[in-house]
Amino acid sequence: MTFNPAIPLDGYIGWRVFQKNADKQFEIFQKSPEIVRNMEYFREHIEEATTAEKLVKDRKLLTVALGAFGLQDELDKKAFIQKILEEGTDFNDSFANRLSDPRWRDFANAFGYGNFTGSRVGIESFREQVANDYLERAFEVSVGEVNTNMRLAMNFRREISRIAEGANVDDVGWFQIMGQEPLRAVMEGALGLPSSIGSADIDKQKELFERKADQFFGGKSAAIFKDPVKVEDALRRFFLQSEIANGPSASTPGFAALTVLGNGGGNANGGLSGAGIANLLISNFG
Repeated sequence: MTFNPAIPLDGYIGWRVFQKNADKQFEIFQKSPEIVRNMEYFREHIEEATTAEKLVKDRKLLTVALGAFGLQDELDKKAFIQKILEEGTDFNDSFANRLSDPRWRDFANAFGYGNFTGSRVGIESFREQVANDYLERAFEVSVGEVNTNMRLAMNFRREISRIAEGANVDDVGWFQIMGQEPLRAVMEGALGLPSSIGSADIDKQKELFERKADQFFGGKSAAIFKDPVKVEDALRRFFLQSEIANGPSASTPGFAALTVLGNGGGNANGGLSGAGIANLLISNFG
């Protein structure tokens, strides 16, 4: 039986409602036949993947391994993945350390194939951690098939905290955020920035993120997101900016009334103006 997440409402209200029943939905999801099969196969066979080459050649194992780090969309890049794993992370010039997306570094370091300490696939606690992380991420993927913004929000809440707690967050935090498209999408929305800024010089982008973060959240460093209140505020702004850009949904408080009013007092087409949408959303969530 295929699991279909129940997400009846869009926007920030939908996010708040979803958070209240997410645990119950997760319990149902983890019993999905495909998920159960993938996790059982991984637990039974991952010890056999004693080299990076063996892991990459086993598509079922690799599905779980990549999925645990949010890299499931890279499944077919076998040569790329093998190179990352074999070079490890012990040296600054290793392939994973030269990539802007920190998930590859985490992936290579976790499996340890190219590190002095060697592969960790024989460690039971490691195997369980990977399996559990895969389960969590797979749930997010399932949610995203129903509502993309909900998946982005779930990923943001987890990943931004990890970056904020990093030892070098003041120096590399914003670069790590900019290097992960899902994180970047949420942050651009939260800060009211257009995606077109991605074409600017990378240092200029960082300066703009810092300036906007200071304006909206009271600090230039990505370390400000150690505070869960600021994380939630960023998500609130992300959802509201999305509604402003796309128009409010039927779940937006006051939407029906404003739609009626808009027929006589909105823009030339009888709808709500951008300012009207913004005022509606800000009045409900500001």
